Amino acid sequence: MTDTLDALNARQTSALPDASDKPLSGVTVLDLTRLLPGPLAGQRLAEMGAHVIKIEDTGAGDYAREMMLREGESAPSAFWRLLNRGKTVERLDLKQAGDRARFLAHVARADVLLEGFRPGVMARLGFDFETLVGVRPSLVMASISGYGQQGPMSQAAGHDINYIGYAGVLDQLADAGDAPIVPNFQIGDLYGGGQAAVQAVLAALVAAQRTGRGRWLDISMTHEVFRSNIVPAVALHRQCSASRAGKDLLNGGVPCYQVYRTLDDRYMAVGALELKFWETLCDVLERSDWKARHWSLGQTIGGSDAMALQAELAAVFGSASQADWTARFADADCCVTPVLRLEEAIKHPLFAQTREALLP
Repeated sequence: MTDTLDALNARQTSALPDASDKPLSGVTVLDLTRLLPGPLAGQRLAEMGAHVIKIEDTGAGDYAREMMLREGESAPSAFWRLLNRGKTVERLDLKQAGDRARFLAHVARADVLLEGFRPGVMARLGFDFETLVGVRPSLVMASISGYGQQGPMSQAAGHDINYIGYAGVLDQLADAGDAPIVPNFQIGDLYGGGQAAVQAVLAALVAAQRTGRGRWLDISMTHEVFRSNIVPAVALHRQCSASRAGKDLLNGGVPCYQVYRTLDDRYMAVGALELKFWETLCDVLERSDWKARHWSLGQTIGGSDAMALQAELAAVFGSASQADWTARFADADCCVTPVLRLEEAIKHPLFAQTREALLP
């Protein structure tokens, strides 16, 4: 049966631009995924013009429907709506003969299939890649999992915090005391799962259109995050270990690339990494004597002078509010900007054309 979306979601779906002139117009995607990584991949493909059919089971469906609801709010939640707008939603029980036949009919016309079950589940359902490609030879099937389809951890359960923990990323997201923080931005799910799947799917679609042959994509969130751990890997090759918090160029070891607390307990992001930006910052602060104290001029990264100057800068930024500093640096080309809260960012003119992406 076809799921009826709530009125708000229907209104926003109807407001989406016509997909006919988008790059994936004419591409059909079957989205069997739940929660965040796979649905995000399907959403991004839909935004590029693909017709995405989200297939949920006839029971609870996608668990995201019931997650993070406001008090008194009815499902589906904002979480689900943000990730599934513009998709056609269909409920099928893939263990029932009639629904299995309907699913295979969809496969026969599909270009892409996204699935995020634990490795082996699709095969146990009788819908392994070899079976599906027999129905649709050009099918691109992307299997998104925590640790990959093969290997010693393929059957292990996990969430974003586990994936980035194994990949050496969580260790780099450390506070001043070198303790890992718990980020509210799901790096493994969003990048290692969603975006990595989109990238692989687009490449595979090009190959399928050229050769007529599909392929099975093994998207391991942990492995995708691991292989993008570039800057810490540079430190690893340079000194045989990843740098600790406050000891390297991009993790707090230089005063020109740091976050500073303001008088009103807000923050400014200082990204004056290049000398020209640092010199402009010094001009704005009327501290020309600081211009020579820059890593590119020999200041030791993470060294005593860098830490001392960082403390001096902290005192300066702590003397005025975030609004004051934002105004003061507004016309200065030196990469000094406010750290906005999401409720502020969503109202900022910068996001006038994109804020609807976060309005469920």
